Amino acid sequence: MEAVKVQYTVKKEYAEKNKRNIEQVMAELRSLNNVGVKYSAFMLADGKTFVHFGLYADSEAKSIVGELDSFKKFRQGLQESQPEVPPNAEDLNLVASAYDIF
Repeated sequence: MEAVKVQYTVKKEYAEKNKRNIEQVMAELRSLNNVGVKYSAFMLADGKTFVHFGLYADSEAKSIVGELDSFKKFRQGLQESQPEVPPNAEDLNLVASAYDIF
């Protein structure tokens, strides 16, 4: 299993567009219905900081997200928006879980 956390802060005027772009990524992921990919995104209380969590069964499953057309559009839009704080990706190591992830 592989896990990644990505956090970044957009300009306030881009937050709604970013949310719509994320929703398109999620819709495309849902349509794939790949049980090896669990991906979610959250927005912090400031209304402009986003945190994404990706849980992947293996490296092959991890590569799926980056290959999505909707994700490429999301990433390009985010880059062009010149975020206040650029994306910072961190690999996570699972210590324990109260539920089966895969």
